[in-house]
Amino acid sequence: MGRSPCCDGINIGLKKGPWTPEEDKKLIDYIERNGHHGSWKSLPKLAGLIRCGKSCRLRWNNYLRPDIKRGKFSEDEERIIINLHSALGNK
Repeated sequence: MGRSPCCDGINIGLKKGPWTPEEDKKLIDYIERNGHHGSWKSLPKLAGLIRCGKSCRLRWNNYLRPDIKRGKFSEDEERIIINLHSALGNK
């Protein structure tokens, strides 16, 4: 008896699986025009997407946000991570 998925049941017909470049563009364009400070639940319909709000939120936060740093850590970043891990452990 665990948590039920956010998109199952009520939202029959929602698209699942990999995002297309067109869907990414719709989400990016909508957020650039309107921001994302409102309800993620209502965003897909307003942006013209057939996805659930949670899927849009995760896509934006994990892949599309312009401030996401990609690539390797710098030496300074590695040193900070190692020092913090030594001080805090696996929390």
